[in-house]
Formats: sequence, C-alpha cells, structure tokens
Amino acid sequence: MYDYNQKPDLNITPLVDVMLVLLAILMVTAPVLEYEEQINLPKGSHSKKVQITKKVNILLLANKNIMINKKKYEFNTFADNFILYSKSMDRNTPIHIRADKNLKYDNVIYILKTVKEAGFYKVALITDG
Repeated sequence: MYDYNQKPDLNITPLVDVMLVLLAILMVTAPVLEYEEQINLPKGSHSKKVQITKKVNILLLANKNIMINKKKYEFNTFADNFILYSKSMDRNTPIHIRADKNLKYDNVIYILKTVKEAGFYKVALITDG
C-alpha cells in the first residue's frame, strides 16, 4: 500500500538532457539562419558627379627635411614656405602628415600647428597600421 508520509522524488535528469541538446542545436543553427527581405531601392540621380579632391602629403624625414608633394623644404623655414605654398589652395583640401618615428614629438606638433594656423582643418596624422 502507499505510504502518505513518503515524499516523491522528481527525476529531472532527462529534462536537463533534452534542454541541453536543444540549446546545442539552437547555438549551431542560429548563426547560419539569414532572413532576407526583398526591397526595391530607389534610383539615384546621375546629375552630380563625384569630385576627386586633391590632397597634400607632408612628409617629415628623420633629418628634419620636409617634403610637400615631392618638393623639398627646410624645417626652419617651413612656416613661411607653407603659407606661400598654400596661398592659392582651398582650405577644405585634406592634408596628410607623415613623420619619421624617431623624431621628437615637438617637431611633428610644430608642423601640425603651422598647417592649422594656415587655415586648414582637414589634417590627418598618418601612421603605419
């Protein structure tokens, strides 16, 4: 006969096994599933052509010589020469500054400050990535 004082045991091991198998299946199949919605994109206008902007490359060598688009300048006279060089240029022209890694930080900042004082604000310091 049944003893009413005895507490029943719940065996949840099969439930845990089934849930772990379902979780493993879900983890394997979820990254593979892709949902793709077909949409019709509008056509762009062909009236505006993309302008190719000319950039200025400034190269600061280890011996403190400066090359601006393959023209050589001295470090001491760079500020005056750059103002003369950029007099007829658009101030939205991008300028890329590359410097030798063995130079002092002050020298690179001097070049950056000179370019900013000349009115250029699209200036980038280029590094090897």
